Amino acid sequence: MHDVLDPASDRGRVYRSLVGHPGEPLGRLVARSGLSESAVTAVLEELATENIVMATGSAAGEVLWEALPPTQVVEVLLQRDAALRSALRRAGTELEQLYRFARREVGHYGALEVVEDPARLLMISRQLQLAARHELRVIDVPPYSGTPDHYLEQEAIQRERMAAGVVYRTIYHGTAFADPVAGPNMARMIDAGEQARALDDPPIKLAIRDGDLAVVTVIADDHPGLVSLLVRPSGLFQTLSKVFESLWKLAVPVSAAGIGPQLDTRDQQILTLMASGATDDAIARRLGLGRRTVVRRVSALLTRLGATTRFQAGVQAARRGWL
Repeated sequence: MHDVLDPASDRGRVYRSLVGHPGEPLGRLVARSGLSESAVTAVLEELATENIVMATGSAAGEVLWEALPPTQVVEVLLQRDAALRSALRRAGTELEQLYRFARREVGHYGALEVVEDPARLLMISRQLQLAARHELRVIDVPPYSGTPDHYLEQEAIQRERMAAGVVYRTIYHGTAFADPVAGPNMARMIDAGEQARALDDPPIKLAIRDGDLAVVTVIADDHPGLVSLLVRPSGLFQTLSKVFESLWKLAVPVSAAGIGPQLDTRDQQILTLMASGATDDAIARRLGLGRRTVVRRVSALLTRLGATTRFQAGVQAARRGWL
């Protein structure tokens, strides 16, 4: 049907002629299009059946033809394209299920694929991000074996995806920011808008893209290197998703402002009193400070630690060795 918009096609010539010359009889359409009368007649019948042109009356014994508005025609085309894409996706899903069923072996879990090739592991990591539409959830644990160039490439991809609206939520190992190569990369990504939290010892290295793919990375049992397990929508996928959300609630928020040097003596005193449950007024009296000064410094400490409550600030500070 798209050829009706192509001026080089027979259907396109006839439709374009009617767009520019409303109420045309058959004879003039033949002259303008350069087609034979039988060809124009056949095209008009086809276009009328598809609700692209219609007969509007007659004059001097000839039927007059009129084109429907191009915007209406384009909208019909777009709707048909959408229906076709939807049908193709359904067919592809059914065939994929048939493909996996036909190759299913005893003891094989259809939603799981094992990947060991290092080159493919890197490709999967890249594609996982490039194909994300809404959110990428990551649990990042050491060892960090990437080169500086690898982390710079990762930064570029992540910045591009975040600019496109993809939300990154990452749970980092408590020691991650001490890594000389990976640490600065993590700090820059948090500064760029990544939502980050820290946990002492996450039990799994995991990445989840939207609701359609999870990748678990583990150390290979029988040879040096890593193995990735690709998990598609299934009971296992739902379990991994719940594991992430449970750990996310347990982890402590991290901000780029909180990744830096140790506290000075006064802030350490304030933080210690905060962690013990002291109010701003109590801290002010204990340290001989004005209440406004305490409120300002407490707010700065919460921001620096990426915490929303005093309890979270105390936990985060303790994990960093500030208390």
